[in-house]
Amino acid sequence: MATAGTLRWEEIYQMEIVTKARRWNQMRDVDTIEGLNRRMRYGGFLGLIRDVDREYDESIRGTARQVVERGDTVRMVIVAGPSSSGKTTTTIKLCQALREGGMALQMLALDNYFWNLEDQPRDALGDYNFETPDALDRETINRNLTDLIAGRQASIPIYNFKTGKREKERKKMKLGAGEILVVEGLHAFHSDMTRGIPKSAQFRIYIETICQLKDSHGDLIPWTDIRILRRMVRDSLHRNYTPVKTVGHWHYVRAAEKAHIVPFIKDTDMVVNGYLPYELPVHKKYLYESLKEAVEQFRNVAGREDAFQRASRCLGHLDQVRILDDDSVIPATSLLREFIGGSAYDPHG
Repeated sequence: MATAGTLRWEEIYQMEIVTKARRWNQMRDVDTIEGLNRRMRYGGFLGLIRDVDREYDESIRGTARQVVERGDTVRMVIVAGPSSSGKTTTTIKLCQALREGGMALQMLALDNYFWNLEDQPRDALGDYNFETPDALDRETINRNLTDLIAGRQASIPIYNFKTGKREKERKKMKLGAGEILVVEGLHAFHSDMTRGIPKSAQFRIYIETICQLKDSHGDLIPWTDIRILRRMVRDSLHRNYTPVKTVGHWHYVRAAEKAHIVPFIKDTDMVVNGYLPYELPVHKKYLYESLKEAVEQFRNVAGREDAFQRASRCLGHLDQVRILDDDSVIPATSLLREFIGGSAYDPHG
C-alpha cells in the first residue's frame, strides 16, 4: 500500500486506471462530446449505457474478489472518495458482490455522524463549511468503529439531511461472528476515524469520476465538473439545497478534498472509476436552466468569482451536448440514479 502524500495531478493522470478509461472511451467514440453526440444521434446510446454499466459492475466484482482473497485478515472495508463520486451505490453493489463471494457483513455510512447544522460554522456570506473532517463527530466515529471491530455493540446516530439534524433515536449495531464491517464516507480514510485499528485489517477502496472526455476545444472536462453537476441534481431533489447554492458552496468542497481526500488516492488497495460516459446528456435535462440562472446571479459579484467560473464552465459543457429528455432509459441499477432518483439501491429512489 502506498503512502499518502501531496500528489501532482500529472501523477494521477498517469495512473493505470486513467489510461484504461481513456482507451475504453476512445474505442467507443465517447472520448469527445462530439462523439457522444454521434452516439445519441445515430441510435447507439442505449448500447453505450449497457456497456458502461457492465464495465462499472465488473470493476466492483473484481474489487470484491480481491477482498475475498484476503480472507480472514480483512475486518473492515472502507469506501471513500470526493463528493458525488458515487460512494453510496458503489458500496451497496460492493456489499452484494461480497455476499455473493461468501462474506458476511454489515454496512455503516459516516454521513450519519455530521454535527447538527446549527452547530456548523458559517463564513462571512452565511454559508456552512461542512466539507472538512471537522464537520464530523470523529470521536464518536472512532469509538463506534473500534467497538464494532472488537465485537461490542455500538450506538449509531441517524442524520436527517432534510432537517439538518440528528434524529433522537439511535441504531444499535453489533457485528456477528465472522462478519466484516463495510464503511462508506467522504473522509473515511482520515486517520482519526480508524485510530487504533491496524491497517492490515483494512481494505481501502477509492472512487473517483475519472472523466476522459474532451470538449469542442479539445480540452479535457475536469473530473470535479462531473461531480458538481451530480451534486447539484442530488441536492436540489433530495437535500433541500438549490443548484445555485451548491455551486456557490463548491469552493469549500474543492479546498477540503484537495487537503483531506485526493492525497489518499494512492493510499488505497483499489481505485474504482465512477464516471459514466452517458451522464452529461442527463445532467442537461435537470440543470441547464439552473446553471444559466447561477451564471447570471454570480456575474460580477465580489467574492463569488469561483462560483461564476465553475457555473460558466459547466454551462459550457451542457451547451455542447445533446439533451436526453427521456431518462427512463437509465436503469434503476445505474450509479446515476443515486443522484437523479429512482435508484434500486439509494434511499432517495
